[in-house]
Amino acid sequence: MKIETISVRVGRDIESATGEVAPAVHLSTTYERDIDGEFSRGYDYIRPDNPSRRALEQCIAALEGGAEATAYASGSGASLAVFSLLRPGDHVLAPVESYHGTAKQLRDIVGPMGVSYAFVDMTNTDVVRRALTDKTRLVWLETPSNPMLNLSDVETIADLAHGRGALVCVDNTFATPVWQKPFELGADLVMHSSTKYFGGHSDVMGGAVVARDHGGLSDHLRDYQSTSGNVPSPFDCWLVRRSLTTLACRVHAQTHTAARLAQFLHRHRGIERVFYPGLESHPGHELARKQMSGFGAMLSFCVRGGRDEAFAVAARTKLFTRATSLGGVESLIEHRKSVEGPHSVTPESLLRVSVGLENVEDLIADLDEALRMSG
Repeated sequence: MKIETISVRVGRDIESATGEVAPAVHLSTTYERDIDGEFSRGYDYIRPDNPSRRALEQCIAALEGGAEATAYASGSGASLAVFSLLRPGDHVLAPVESYHGTAKQLRDIVGPMGVSYAFVDMTNTDVVRRALTDKTRLVWLETPSNPMLNLSDVETIADLAHGRGALVCVDNTFATPVWQKPFELGADLVMHSSTKYFGGHSDVMGGAVVARDHGGLSDHLRDYQSTSGNVPSPFDCWLVRRSLTTLACRVHAQTHTAARLAQFLHRHRGIERVFYPGLESHPGHELARKQMSGFGAMLSFCVRGGRDEAFAVAARTKLFTRATSLGGVESLIEHRKSVEGPHSVTPESLLRVSVGLENVEDLIADLDEALRMSG
């Protein structure tokens, strides 16, 4: 099935008892046992499993082309689930330009538990090759990266990692399975912040990890999910599953608009640099053409005039909301450096944009007006 059909059909079975086309929200925390003490209907308690969560996990696994997905209460919960695969003495490679919450988990939670880590330039496969050690058990990739949209060669890095006995997990939040299929490139795990494009409406938080194969990794993640209690509520699962029905059409429309905005900004005299893989000037453009089927709806740009002017431009926009997050139907703009903390490598003049579903001409006019008032 194509992704549009998967989004609508998988995990949205007709309710057998009522014939309901729209899935119900299953709120019960506990389930009746059979007379002999068994649970023949498949559920015993809400923490290990729930019908609304199962429907969501089935759909996400199918969208990524994986064997099994596990859903979590947040994207950070999902990344921590992957890190739970590690043991003291293990080593992790992660990108220098990582989502700051993921990097903070490595520094503040995983590291103190006896796992070593290194942040390297994942855009350079030679650097990755040299950084791998006999103790490397996980290579974490974020491609395109947040917020400078850098690309990592998943296929080459996966080959290098597997040659050293390491797993590869790809944070596919920016690209979504609409534009990138990491399993086809050799990844073992795919992670998402469901809060973003999967939820799509800025009203629900969640995360997910998809395993390529049944057993092994997927069994560990399922056990961790239940044991840690790091699970989303049934209503949150229902909201995300509901939004997945429109994932492909939303992402296609948002990407079309993002490409137009990137071209406009690339030509604007008030802009120093635009970060968007769809631009030929982007250093990862050819790699993006190779491993992605579309360039996504996220972009960033550096304003002439530095930090103060970047804040001023964001403040002058009228159709872009100044807020953290991405992937929703409304366009957002944010000064990233100021929220990323002391380890940030983001330029002070950079503004990150999550492109929504507003009319592209209206968004261009809004940015043009904000930039024309610069200097």
